[in-house]
Amino acid sequence: MAPKKSSINAFAQHIRSRRRALDLTQEEIARRIGTTTPYVGHLEAGKRHPSEKVVIKLADALGLDRGELFLLANPQAEAILAQPPESSKESAWEEFRKDKRLHRIHNITPEELALLSRVEMMGRVRSSRDFLFIINTIRQAMTR
Repeated sequence: MAPKKSSINAFAQHIRSRRRALDLTQEEIARRIGTTTPYVGHLEAGKRHPSEKVVIKLADALGLDRGELFLLANPQAEAILAQPPESSKESAWEEFRKDKRLHRIHNITPEELALLSRVEMMGRVRSSRDFLFIINTIRQAMTR
């Protein structure tokens, strides 16, 4: 799905106004991000869509937040990220926490379960396999 013209214009206007606020030329930006001056002009005119690498380089060159600039360039990504999780399905943590058979197979201790519960609070862990990967990584680090 192609981005809407208004979202392309929002991205274009944002990078143009920021470049001007920093008193930089299109040529200076092009040099900083490793591209051509005409390409920067096309981005500012909304005629081209930047790759993720170009968005990151632009954000760094203009002192902008990478995530915000990426979402300006890719507004459809925000809709994907904003989708609520399926509420009917148990969380990966709940599935992992309740799976006593898995705990026995992998010798998960109560202390490790407590640690993994704190890891789960830090962000979305998608599956029991991810919890196993995390605990095995910690175990390897502790044996060194």
